[in-house]
Amino acid sequence: MSGYLLFALIFWLVAWGANEWLVRQHFAVLPAQRAANIAVPLLFGITLLVIWECVVRGFDIPSILLPAPSMIWTRLIHSLPILWADFQQTFLKSVLTGYVAGCGLGFIVAVLIDRSPFLKQGLLPIGNFVSALPVVGVAPIMVMWFGFDWPSKVAVVVIMTFFPMLVNTVQGLSAASAMERDLMRTYAASWWQTLIKLRLPAAWPFIFNALKINSTLALIGAIVAEFFGTPIVGMGFRISTEVGRSNVDMVWAEIAVAALAGSVFYGLVALAEKAVTFWHPSVRGGHIR
Repeated sequence: MSGYLLFALIFWLVAWGANEWLVRQHFAVLPAQRAANIAVPLLFGITLLVIWECVVRGFDIPSILLPAPSMIWTRLIHSLPILWADFQQTFLKSVLTGYVAGCGLGFIVAVLIDRSPFLKQGLLPIGNFVSALPVVGVAPIMVMWFGFDWPSKVAVVVIMTFFPMLVNTVQGLSAASAMERDLMRTYAASWWQTLIKLRLPAAWPFIFNALKINSTLALIGAIVAEFFGTPIVGMGFRISTEVGRSNVDMVWAEIAVAALAGSVFYGLVALAEKAVTFWHPSVRGGHIR
């Protein structure tokens, strides 16, 4: 036991020192600086995995309570066909479809609300009410309405992603200053011209904030919805089934795939934000919010 724990302590101290050195460096070459920025979180993650492995082995923790990362990796490698089928069912079908539909619908309704004060007073309270509905209560209803396959999960994702996009877009469309709007009026710009050339660009940071929030909400909603009815495939189905069989390593393998997919999805949205809102002070300073 002491050998594993001693190794974990030494590895943590060395990694801590390396990360402290990396974050204090300012490399003149841009590729070197980017490599250092990637190395810091990567080394931090590896350190957590090493400590996890050593603690499990050092204290001889039963795998039913907490499997070691090596055990999870072995299960992941030997279950790639199953994990890929679950990924297709949950992420490619349910998450992406519901994400596009929910965010798109929220954006369209926000533009309509901005155009009509009546809709703003009528739809925003309804949207607030829908956003407060718990997913564990909505999911069974969506399963009864749309069936056990992925369309019912898409409906849950749409409900979860609609309101964040609606609220952020409405707030973003009002971000342009009164002076800027007056300038557009002096140019005799129409409402649509003002929207496209002034108000929508000013709203992009708010819109991307909603897109980043929804990138994680969509995955959570789809997985939770699969607990309440799904074909014999899907991340949520696999997690609930393997927990009942005490195959905890398979459960953690599914969690690892979901975490990786969610992180990559969030990263792609963040990169798109950096490309679109290059004029924003946070991006000009080299940081993504």
